Amino acid sequence: MDHLGDISLFLRVLDLGSITAAAHSLDLSVAVASQRLKRLEQGLGVRLLHRTTRQLQPTPEGRALAEQGRVLVEDLEALTAGLRRVGSGVAGVLRVTMPATFGHLYISPLLPEFLALHPDLKVTVDLNDQTLDLVSEGFDLAIRIGTLHDSALVARKLADNRRVLCASPDYLRRRGLPRTPAELLQHDCLVLAGRQGRRDLWRLKNRKGEETALRVTGRLECNQGELLRDAALAGLGIAMHSTWHVCDDLRQGRLQVVLPQHRIEDSGIHAVMPQRRLVPPRVRAFVDFLAQRLGGVPPWERLAGEPASSRQKALRRR
Repeated sequence: MDHLGDISLFLRVLDLGSITAAAHSLDLSVAVASQRLKRLEQGLGVRLLHRTTRQLQPTPEGRALAEQGRVLVEDLEALTAGLRRVGSGVAGVLRVTMPATFGHLYISPLLPEFLALHPDLKVTVDLNDQTLDLVSEGFDLAIRIGTLHDSALVARKLADNRRVLCASPDYLRRRGLPRTPAELLQHDCLVLAGRQGRRDLWRLKNRKGEETALRVTGRLECNQGELLRDAALAGLGIAMHSTWHVCDDLRQGRLQVVLPQHRIEDSGIHAVMPQRRLVPPRVRAFVDFLAQRLGGVPPWERLAGEPASSRQKALRRR
């Protein structure tokens, strides 16, 4: 039973003074309007109107319904109107979580342009290297780097995540440059370790496609790539890093690629969303925007070696 619709009709009858006028204003037949009023009374178990040949008067129960129901109906109408506006345009609040370093380097420079394109939108950004549950935490979207494991989510690839082994020239002068994957076992390797375990199994493929898998060790482990980058720059060992993270260091010679003739399998940088029948326009707009700015040859490959400020300006111009 459409109680709210019938209550709205009842309020219109009181406002206009007759069932006929109320029916016409709602593009209903008088017969249908009368049936709906009768249905409302039967559903509530009370009489709402005194009907005479000249006028309609609310009963005490009808007056109580009018006084309390009008506020509810008006609030609901305002809510649904607002939701229709949000549903038809890019508006409301977009809540997104992403890795801290990647967000700072590559998403932050893009936000001014995106917000200028959508003045009715508010964006809340959570910089967090942990993999959060999007539904329970109330996020619309996550940027995730690496292999995806949660099949309950919808993902769109934004860019490849190319990785290399790298170390400082000072470390390689002291310890020697590895010529084969097996020689990594004689080196200090900087290992990423977190909630998903220790990523100490390094897989490398030569130009023939032959893979070598090695369980590396070292004196330093951390759950954040930023510290491992700093450790590599300080000459503490060999690290596996995404090129988006160390592109400037490689270009300017602070880090050097190790075993360049061997390839580490690429993973991806994805926009990840909860499964929904209808993707909100605010989410679709942001994902499309990121795909346009980061897709193809990503900015860290395209602009490698330029100062960070220049890269950010180029990101904004693209």
